[in-house]
Amino acid sequence: MPLRTIAPQRSAIAKGQGVVGGQAFDEENLATTPVVPGSRAVVLPTGLAAAPADAPLEVQQAIWAANRIIGKPYSYGGGHRFFKDDGYDCSGTVSYALHGGGLLAKPMDSSDLLHWGQRGRGAWITVYTNPGHAYVVIAGLRLDTSAAGDPSGSKGPRWRPTLRKARGYRARHAENF
Repeated sequence: MPLRTIAPQRSAIAKGQGVVGGQAFDEENLATTPVVPGSRAVVLPTGLAAAPADAPLEVQQAIWAANRIIGKPYSYGGGHRFFKDDGYDCSGTVSYALHGGGLLAKPMDSSDLLHWGQRGRGAWITVYTNPGHAYVVIAGLRLDTSAAGDPSGSKGPRWRPTLRKARGYRARHAENF
């Protein structure tokens, strides 16, 4: 599958406009990022994800943001106070990705995410959340700190090779995504 890189455009929130209680992303963190043809993201051998070329820019930016924290350690409460942290828990990971796509102004915990966006699955981004855990599926890839369904058993922010059962979770999405 051919890869290419493009320099991402930045949304108002990713530029730091309207960010409340969080840190804005800076220029050096917005590096060029891989893109693959089509509408589904792909996990690369490096563990990072290539964003689909057919996805809206906000979806691509969410993937590229998540790539910046892949491999960081799991840390309970990580990413709750500020978007940038040394480690991330489940909701901190989801918040970081959504913020990178310009879809979230401040970090949320899994209980807060129960009320984020709109009910149901989105066409591009779906947050699955309950009072104790949250994960997100972006362009067909699961971003999760839990190793559920992942034979590697690795914890912390990772693109997971398989989806997981959504039973016991509420599906939420941003309008138009």
